[in-house]
Amino acid sequence: MKHVDIFTDGACKGNPGPGGWGVLLRMGPHEKELSGGEAHTTNNRMEMTAVIRGLRALIEPCEVTIHSDSRYVIDGMTKWIHGWQKKGWVNASKKPVRNEDLWHELIAAAAPHRISWQWVKGHDGHVENERVDRLACEAAEAARG
Repeated sequence: MKHVDIFTDGACKGNPGPGGWGVLLRMGPHEKELSGGEAHTTNNRMEMTAVIRGLRALIEPCEVTIHSDSRYVIDGMTKWIHGWQKKGWVNASKKPVRNEDLWHELIAAAAPHRISWQWVKGHDGHVENERVDRLACEAAEAARG
C-alpha cells in the first residue's frame, strides 16, 4: 500500500462567513495542492471539507497520515464518531451533531484507506501547516467575492 501524507487546513473570514480550505498531498517526492471556498460557511466545515477533498483525491486505497490543526476533526474521527453513530447522531448534550452531513462524507471518504490522525499546532511555524493555511485563506478571500 502506498503511503500518502495529507496536510489540511480551513479558514473563515467571520464564523460564519466566507471560508476556504487547503490541502497538500505528498507521496514521496510528489506533491499536489488543492483548495476551494464557499461564500457562507463555518471554520469547522472548512476544516472537514479539506480532509474530505484530500481523501477523495486519492485514486486507490492508501496508508494515509492526516495532519490537521483541527481538534474538532481529529477528536471527531478518533474519539466521538462511534458514540455519535451509536446514539443516532446525538451528542453528549442530547442535541443533534453539528455538520452531520460532512461527518458522513468524511466517513465514506476515509473508508478505503488506513488512516492515522496527527494533530499539529497551528500557526506555530509548521511548514506544511503554514502552506495549507495560506491556501485556505486565499480561497476564503476569493469566496468573499
